[in-house]
Amino acid sequence: MGSTEQTTEILLCLSPVEVANLKEGINFFRNKSTGKDYILYKSKSRLRACKNVCKHQGGLFIKDIEDLAGRSVRCTKHNWKLDVSTMKYINPPESFCQDELVVEMDENNGLLLLELNPPNPWDSEPRSPEELDFGEVQITYLTHACMDLKLGDKRMVFDPWLIGPAFARGWWLLHEPPSDWLERLCQADLIYISHLHSDHLSYPTLKKLAGRRPDIPIYVGNTERPVFWNLNQSGVQLTNINVVPFGIWQQVDKNLRFMILMDGVHPEMDTCIIVEYKGHKILNTVDCTRPNGGRLPTKVALMMSDFAGGASGFPMTFSGGKFTEEWKAQFIKTERKKLLNYKAQLVKNLQPRIYCPFAGYFVESHPSDKYIKETNTKNDPKELNNLIKKNSDVITWTPRPGATLDLGRMLKDPTDSKGIIEPPEGTKIYKDSWDFEPYLEILNAAVGDEIFLHSSWIKEYFTWAGFKDYNLVVRMIETDEDFNPFPGGYDYLVDFLDLSFPKERPQREHPYEEIRTRVDVIRHVVKNGLLWDELYIGFQTRLQRDPDIYHHLFWNHFQIKLPLTPPNWRSFLTCCEQNGPGISQECKTT
Repeated sequence: MGSTEQTTEILLCLSPVEVANLKEGINFFRNKSTGKDYILYKSKSRLRACKNVCKHQGGLFIKDIEDLAGRSVRCTKHNWKLDVSTMKYINPPESFCQDELVVEMDENNGLLLLELNPPNPWDSEPRSPEELDFGEVQITYLTHACMDLKLGDKRMVFDPWLIGPAFARGWWLLHEPPSDWLERLCQADLIYISHLHSDHLSYPTLKKLAGRRPDIPIYVGNTERPVFWNLNQSGVQLTNINVVPFGIWQQVDKNLRFMILMDGVHPEMDTCIIVEYKGHKILNTVDCTRPNGGRLPTKVALMMSDFAGGASGFPMTFSGGKFTEEWKAQFIKTERKKLLNYKAQLVKNLQPRIYCPFAGYFVESHPSDKYIKETNTKNDPKELNNLIKKNSDVITWTPRPGATLDLGRMLKDPTDSKGIIEPPEGTKIYKDSWDFEPYLEILNAAVGDEIFLHSSWIKEYFTWAGFKDYNLVVRMIETDEDFNPFPGGYDYLVDFLDLSFPKERPQREHPYEEIRTRVDVIRHVVKNGLLWDELYIGFQTRLQRDPDIYHHLFWNHFQIKLPLTPPNWRSFLTCCEQNGPGISQECKTT
C-alpha cells in the first residue's frame, strides 16, 4: 500500500574523502547497490546534482567532448545535451530543464543526494483488489489506440479512430475495425481521449458518433492546449465534454474510477490514464514519452502502451548533408531497437500482470507516400512481447481487431484458453483498401481558395501565428504530390528575427531551413489555422536545414502553440477588396 505523504529518499551517499576529491565541473557517480547513475556539478563551493537520465527517452549522459568549458554532458541515445551548470538542455536549444536533486552535507562533511517524492496520487483512498467474476471485466481491441472496456455494467472506450485518415492524409488504419464499431461507441458510458493528435482525436469518427449520440460523455485532461481546441471549427456537435484535473480520482460508480495523468516531456498536450475497477488497475500510457514524469504504479493488472515508432517526419522527410538513404535506414533501425528496449525495460520495472502493445497500428497507404511506407519501418509487437517474456514473467497480448481479453480469467489462470477470445475464423484483420477520395477532396478544396489569390496572405498568416524574435530564416515552397514546385504556387522566405519576408537571404549569420510542402495540405492548414503536426507527422513535407540543428522553439510553436482561433480571413479578404485586386507576383514561382 502506498503512502499519501511526501517522502524523502536518499539516493547516494559520499564519504568525506569522496567529497574532498570532487573535481571542479562535472563528476559522474553510480550507486553500486541500486545501479542508478548521478551527476554532480561543482563550481567553487556550490554543488548541483541530478539523475543521470535524459529527460527525452531515459538515455545515459556521458562527457561531451565538444564542450571545452566542461559544463555539458551528451545523451548516448539522441545526442541531447545538458548544461549541468544551469540544468538546462542546450540541444535542443531553449527547450527543457533537468529536475534537480537536493544536496545535503552532514556534520562530518560527507554528502547526501536526496529526492523529495510527492505522494503518488493513485495511492489516495487505496482499495484492495476483489475477485472478479468471469466476464465481469472484458477488454476488446478495436483499432490502433482504441480499446472498448466492459467494467461491470459500465463501458468505457479509449481514443476512437475508426475511419478516415490522421495527420492530413499521411496515416491510415492498418487494421480493419470490427463491423459493429459504431454500435460499440454508441453504447459507451464514457470515452477518454488522451490528446489532440488526430490518430486519437479523430473528427471523422466523432462526427459519425455525434450523429447518433451528441451527448455521450467524453473525458480529457486539463492540458495547456485544450484537447478539443478545434471543436467549433470541426463542425462536430458534441455537447458533453468534461475537462478533468490531473492526478485526482474521478468516481464513475461504486466500483469504477479513473485518474488522468500528464506527460513529463509534453505536459502541454499529452496525457495517460489509470482505470481502476474493484481495486484492479489498468494503466494506459498511450503516446507519453515520460508518462507522469516516469513515476507510475507497479504491479497493475493490465498495462498498455505505444511501441511501434515511426510517428515523426524525422528522418525520412529530411535530405541534404548526412541524410543519405543509408544513414536514414541505419538510424531508423537503431532507433526502433532503442525504443523496443526502452519499452521492455519499462514493463520489466513496472511488472504488470499483463502487457499489451498498441497505438502503433497505422500505415502510410496513400500511393503518393510509397517511399515513406517502404522506409518508415515499425516495431513488431511480437518482437517486443518476446523481449518482455525473456526478461520477466509478464503475460503479453498482441491484439487483433475484435479480440477480447477477460481480465478475471487471465488473473486467475493465464493459461485458460478462454482468457483471450480471438475474432472468429475468417475475420478480416488488415485493411486492403481505404476510402481516400472524400478526405482528399476536403484538402483539395483549399487549393483554389480566394485567400491565395492575394500574396499578402503570407504576411497575414505568419503575423497571426505570432512567432518572431528568433534568428531563423525559412524558405517555404508549395509543391505537387512529388515535392516538385507547384506550377503557380508560392515560394517565399520568412525571416523570423523581425518577421519580414525578404526577396533573398539576409547578409547576417543565420540558421536556415527549407520546407517543401504539398500544396493541398499547407493551404488547408493555413486556411483553417491548424497545427503543423498535420504537415510534419503526416509526412507532407520535405526538409533541409543548415546547420543541422533542431529548432525546438520554432517547431514547438507551430506544432502546439499557435493561436486557438483561426486567422480572420473574412476581414482579410474585405481589406483586399478595398485595396483593389493587388495580386502581386513577387512570391509566386513560375
